[in-house]
Amino acid sequence: MDSDMTGAKAGQAPHSSAPGRDKPWIFRTYAGHSTAAESNKLYRSNLAKGQTGLSVAFDLPTQTGYDPDHELARGEVGKVGVPISHIGDMRALFADIPLATMNTSMTINATAAWLLALYIAVADEQGAPRTALTGTTQNDIIKEYLSRGTYVFPPAPSMRLIKDVALFTTRELPKWNPMNVCSYHLQEAGATPVQELSYALATAIAVLDTVKASGEVDEATFGEVVGRISFFVNAGLRFITEMCKMRAFAELWDEICTERYGITNPKQKLFRYGVQVNSLGLTEPQPENNVYRILIEMLAVVLSKNARARAVQLPAWNEALGLPRAWDQQWSIRMQQIVAYETDLLDYGDIFDGSAEVTRKVEELKAAARAELARIDAMGGAIVAVENGTMKRALVESNAERLTAIEAGTLTVVGVNRWTETEPSPLTAGEGAILTVPETVEMEAVARIKEWRSKRDQAAADTALAELAAAAREGRNVMEPSIACAKAGVTTGEWGETLRDIFGQYRAPTGVTVETKSPEMEREVRLLVADLAARIGETPRLVVGKPGLDGHSNGAEQVALRARDVGMDVTYDGIRQTPGEIVAKARETNAHVIGLSILSGSHVPLVREVKARLRLEGLDHIPVVVGGIVPPEDELVLKNIGVAAVYTPKDYELDQVMKGIVQVVHRSIDNHRAAAAEPPAGERRPGGAGRAASRG
Repeated sequence: MDSDMTGAKAGQAPHSSAPGRDKPWIFRTYAGHSTAAESNKLYRSNLAKGQTGLSVAFDLPTQTGYDPDHELARGEVGKVGVPISHIGDMRALFADIPLATMNTSMTINATAAWLLALYIAVADEQGAPRTALTGTTQNDIIKEYLSRGTYVFPPAPSMRLIKDVALFTTRELPKWNPMNVCSYHLQEAGATPVQELSYALATAIAVLDTVKASGEVDEATFGEVVGRISFFVNAGLRFITEMCKMRAFAELWDEICTERYGITNPKQKLFRYGVQVNSLGLTEPQPENNVYRILIEMLAVVLSKNARARAVQLPAWNEALGLPRAWDQQWSIRMQQIVAYETDLLDYGDIFDGSAEVTRKVEELKAAARAELARIDAMGGAIVAVENGTMKRALVESNAERLTAIEAGTLTVVGVNRWTETEPSPLTAGEGAILTVPETVEMEAVARIKEWRSKRDQAAADTALAELAAAAREGRNVMEPSIACAKAGVTTGEWGETLRDIFGQYRAPTGVTVETKSPEMEREVRLLVADLAARIGETPRLVVGKPGLDGHSNGAEQVALRARDVGMDVTYDGIRQTPGEIVAKARETNAHVIGLSILSGSHVPLVREVKARLRLEGLDHIPVVVGGIVPPEDELVLKNIGVAAVYTPKDYELDQVMKGIVQVVHRSIDNHRAAAAEPPAGERRPGGAGRAASRG
């Protein structure tokens, strides 16, 4: 994850800071929100508390190449990360942080070339030598197509951009990791350990094959590119399996580098990885239990010396509730410091070497991953498997099986499906228990971007954008033209739009066409749906919509799957829809209910706009249901604007959600008939139920 990572390979230890004791991993928290200035304060505060590297969270408009005043950015500015619209924002983000000595990880994918260009432009202003810059751009577009949804361009030009970044950094920023092969979000989307291993390694192969096929590298340079590829992984609660998975990762990577690419330099084939432990398993009920979960998950990636992460970032205990505060992030930093400095963990060699059980599990994972890799390779590689939907369908099926196991109780989640009786948590009491982003942040960002455009040298910006477009069309590396754009004051949206015009945009398959097995518990719900169909004289129709830029589609897909399985007619057109498009689809399908899935914190403005458009279109009789990570105070706001019920991560039983949707339609019919019989004044109809998508 960072250029300080010494790697993980059987029989090879990390650097030592003193004789007999290993150097600790880099401590990070994934952070950024509201504005560049506010995020800078948070970074400097966390560094003062002992954090040793930065991990930048960008907001969704930045990740998908839009400015704050674009229609699709509505409600999303500053919600899940920091908005970076131009070099002025990047200057503010790293004010008083010397980039020559900082190790910075940037979770950015489709627009990685642009954000790296902005970072380099600021480093140039600071006088930091490019050869001194250390850090990572995530830059893994394949997992975006499969799980997280912040893709912009189609696969071929996206891979070309990754190649451009890899070759540029190899030449200009030799300490920079041009990409993290990111299996983290695969596990968040439901991947099994074998899928996580095989899909991540298939992604790395696709990138390296693209670099090699470009004809732009000789053998020596290609070896350097291989040596800069890093990984960003997930660690779940199945401690032994997760630890063995990391050992399998290291050994399989060594095999691939040696046998497929002929790499003989031990340093170039080290498995170098950073980790954020699992957010998918964090629970909204009894959130204090998440502290234990996070600790156990961290131990899976630090206890095994021969497969130890070299950078660790931990989620906060309350991430299933909303944005963590500075204090919550401090608690996560302290957890790492206690393990690294108060225990004797770093004083010993690998305590798992020689274990028959560990060896057996590692070999089992490796064998299964090799078989899956061979299957992906036979169909043409990871890009083909993305385009034909094979990998996506497999993840949706795996996630459906996981959710079914939780509902059935065969997979225990403490505080959720067992031992649910609880004392009230003082940690979540009162105001300020989580961080909220005021709606004024977006209005101020829109005003600032307009002022920025009005004050820059427009001719210089136009010239830089023309050169970027020429480089993209002609197949030249886009990095230097992007850096020139950054210095000329070009905005994120302008960079994105220029390349959209040349490369096109990508619309991914929805992933809801898979077949699922309906468990016994669904029979009652299917009967309720059949009764509803008899009452209305047709199959109940549900439109599932994901307004805004939130690409975490797991929850929407699982709701769509279950609704279809119990007998509803479901329309789900994938992520990144405008409120207008959702309302138009409801009109087109003559929907009986609309379900909105929003996890980015933009639920209030987006739902408000959907409801307003329904009223304008004369469709306000269609009830709206909402699912997402919604704080209790926002739940009241949503109900006041006409949403009947809100489902959050605590509502894991999909059949209960289906029952709620049926009840919503019944109430809607009753209200409609009552209105026809005795028209009330200023009626606002209540709605129904939704489903929270899984945290990712």
